[in-house]
Amino acid sequence: MTDAALLISMIADLIGDARHVATGALSPIPTAAAMLARRRSNGRMRVTVLGSRRNSRFTSGAKELFDCAAQGRIDVFFLSGAQVDGQANINLLSVGDYARPKARFPGSFGSTYLYMLVPRVILFRLDHDRRALVPKVDFISAPGWSPPEVYRPGGPQALITNRCLFDWRKDLRRFALRSVHPGETAESIRAQTGFDYDEPAEVPGSPVPDAALREEIRDIVRTEVAETYPRFAEEFSI
Repeated sequence: MTDAALLISMIADLIGDARHVATGALSPIPTAAAMLARRRSNGRMRVTVLGSRRNSRFTSGAKELFDCAAQGRIDVFFLSGAQVDGQANINLLSVGDYARPKARFPGSFGSTYLYMLVPRVILFRLDHDRRALVPKVDFISAPGWSPPEVYRPGGPQALITNRCLFDWRKDLRRFALRSVHPGETAESIRAQTGFDYDEPAEVPGSPVPDAALREEIRDIVRTEVAETYPRFAEEFSI
């Protein structure tokens, strides 16, 4: 079972001291992590949650989100996909032959745009297996990298899953395993990952939140995240 508190804590660490963090639809764990990072910043950080009245100043939804990204006023965003490959490409459209897909999904929406413009995009995937983390995506909804002649201030920072955390190495255009979550090993991650990646000789374990941090996360989920994600808050367990 996924340790949501661990993921929230680790994502908050990845966010660090960003000025403005935004989260899109169906993102309760990234939203909770953004709230935790904001609390650590003593209110200096701005968090925008699409679909929230309390945590969004936007009146036109995604349109203003895109405007903010184009103006360089969003530092961190989150993306996922039905497939993610070793070059950080994501697939939000379909699996299988494009004309006759095995499965079709809602579509890319603004993922390509935001991936190109937001300086730090954290890829997030709850189901870590070879069907999701593939050698090459069947359809590139949003590319993980662009040629040098392409203007691109944005791109991936990391990929976090229910099993581990990968850092993105922009210079090599590949992921590197940073840590494995409790119950996982370097070998189990390799067995469940379809793409190749780098790893250190000794792979550390992911930092597990202590009781005090878990209680703080539970408070954030119940008092701040519940407005947008009431079911997640109701079912949240530490």
